[in-house]
Amino acid sequence: MIAASLVVPLAVATWLLGAGRAMAHRAVSRVALAASALTLVLVVAAVLTRPTIDRPWVPELGLRWQLAVDGISAPLLLMTALLGVAVVAHSARRPAEGGTPAAFHACLLIVVGGALATFYAHDAVLFFVAFEVVLVPMWVLITRFGDAHRPAARADAGARFVLYTALGSTLMLIGILALVTATGTADLDVLARGEGSGIPERTQLLIALALVVGLGVKVPLFPAHTWLPPAHTIAPTAGSVLLAAVLLKMGTYGLVRLPVAAVPDAFARIAPALAVVGAVGILWGGLACLVERDLKRLVAYSSVAHMGFVAVGLASGTQTGMQAALFANIAHGVVSALLFFVVGGLKERWGSADLTVARAALREVSPRLGFALLVGLAASLGLPGLAGFWGEFLSLYAAWSPAAGLPVGLFRACAAAGALGTVLAAAYSLRVAGLVWAGERTTPAIADSRGVEWAVVGGLVAVALLLGVLPQLLLSVTSGATAVLMGAGT
Repeated sequence: MIAASLVVPLAVATWLLGAGRAMAHRAVSRVALAASALTLVLVVAAVLTRPTIDRPWVPELGLRWQLAVDGISAPLLLMTALLGVAVVAHSARRPAEGGTPAAFHACLLIVVGGALATFYAHDAVLFFVAFEVVLVPMWVLITRFGDAHRPAARADAGARFVLYTALGSTLMLIGILALVTATGTADLDVLARGEGSGIPERTQLLIALALVVGLGVKVPLFPAHTWLPPAHTIAPTAGSVLLAAVLLKMGTYGLVRLPVAAVPDAFARIAPALAVVGAVGILWGGLACLVERDLKRLVAYSSVAHMGFVAVGLASGTQTGMQAALFANIAHGVVSALLFFVVGGLKERWGSADLTVARAALREVSPRLGFALLVGLAASLGLPGLAGFWGEFLSLYAAWSPAAGLPVGLFRACAAAGALGTVLAAAYSLRVAGLVWAGERTTPAIADSRGVEWAVVGGLVAVALLLGVLPQLLLSVTSGATAVLMGAGT
């Protein structure tokens, strides 16, 4: 099941790049949709049956094809496969600008396949290779299929994406190679059980720093976040969805698998700095959203704030904090995907995402899109009963009572900053709702959401509500794995 779920999207993408270039948009969409749907079925089967792959890859270096599913990766695998179907189905509505439909859908499938391989990987070097595979098609989506009316902005966003992610990749590779050299193994399960034993403290600290900084650039955490808003703003809707809901999650997943699990003592030494960075990111992202004029950039800055909650939860050093980070990861993936689908649809209808332009009130002319926008904004600000609440609340709770040995006063200050960030989130969400949803203006009229678009948006609304009302559906999946990783008593 694991092998098939990787082969299907990558093989179909390769075929589209070669033989599918002359195919019509509708035919390409059908092929890509069939591939993504089959991939989803295979991923669901893999999550339910939990198979493993363990085969030699580079025996001379001790590297292996180690792929498996556990409680930490299972929710991310399901979300990636589900959103793969959503972006392909949503993109079938209209041809992509800037290139052939085959190349566009091939990039989507490669991103999905590479992300699945990243979440399956239980070998540190294989994890790095799979991670890097995703970056190339994402760069193509930004620079080739981004906003056709802004070529200079596409080039700038693509250059920032490459420079920042290359820096993050370099640091991550240095940390992984140092870790593998020091321990003699690239097996993530063995590294987690060893907890850095036998590695000098100074070396552990250097490894943890390289991994945290490298992966922090990819999350991205403040102040290495400046590549994200331009990338989101210029990317097509499908690219923005995958970037926010999948690519950013690969960075936080890497933090869990590598520094947190493999060198926990060294990670605990830099955890206070990570908590401060996360708290500053929460406030910075909220303040930026209060004054941002472009609706798509606003959603991008809100992602910076939400990733701050993930960082604070991980830094707390407790099982509750780990659970909070994993829940916030999935919640943000669902909510950000919902918002980018809605905002992308509005940008298509309006011609821009400028909040200073007078628009017809969505509640009057497009009630379905308006409802979905309100649900997304409410979930983003952490309203109880919606998906965003549990990750933020548990992160702040964990920060208020961090693990033994961590500075309680500092972490409580970070918790207070995070609480202030939720106030800022409420303020900018109400600002957007007032500008876009409320009012009596009915011109210029726009078409409401229907068909495939509404099926995708409505499905994400349902998931956001389901995770908010029944958080145990997700928490029960991750609890066993986090107890083993963090210790059942914390």
